[in-house]
Amino acid sequence: MANTELTALTGDYAIDTAHSTIGFTVRHAMVTNVKGKFLDFSGSLHLDGGDPSASTASIDVKMDSIDTGSADRDGHLKSADFFKIEEFPTMTFRSTSAEALGDEDYRITGDLTILGTTKPLTIDLEFNGAAKDPFGNERVGFEGKAEILRSEWGLTWNAALETGGVLVSDKIKLNFDISAIKNA
Repeated sequence: MANTELTALTGDYAIDTAHSTIGFTVRHAMVTNVKGKFLDFSGSLHLDGGDPSASTASIDVKMDSIDTGSADRDGHLKSADFFKIEEFPTMTFRSTSAEALGDEDYRITGDLTILGTTKPLTIDLEFNGAAKDPFGNERVGFEGKAEILRSEWGLTWNAALETGGVLVSDKIKLNFDISAIKNA
């Protein structure tokens, strides 16, 4: 993308939650992956096409919106064993730095807060493009991924397996598919 195209993207954007996903994958019983997502979140981006390092992101996720396709599992994840949603209803991400890696690749680093614990998180992003939709909205899209160890945020519940190993892995793979609309 030419520099003038990037400069044209400069501005403030709201994440279009109807066309975005914040998801995760976790190893279950040492043999399979369980995927889930959060259905209720909001966020904003400030993009600086001339100086990508001046770009920022802010996301708030309602923890009671977790959806793994199993009501029983979702209920357990909302309980005191995991997310304690009564005490900690929101997970947040606030960027602290951004950098262009070349081509369409970027990296954003920030503070992820879960259960009242804040730790740094780095997300590798691919810019998927920009377009004007049929309703006149200017959109941008990013796809991203990161990995965390849930124990670093105090998420330590587990059960030992008779054959060795644990029921829920410590490593969580995060994935983001973000569509954002430029503010008028």
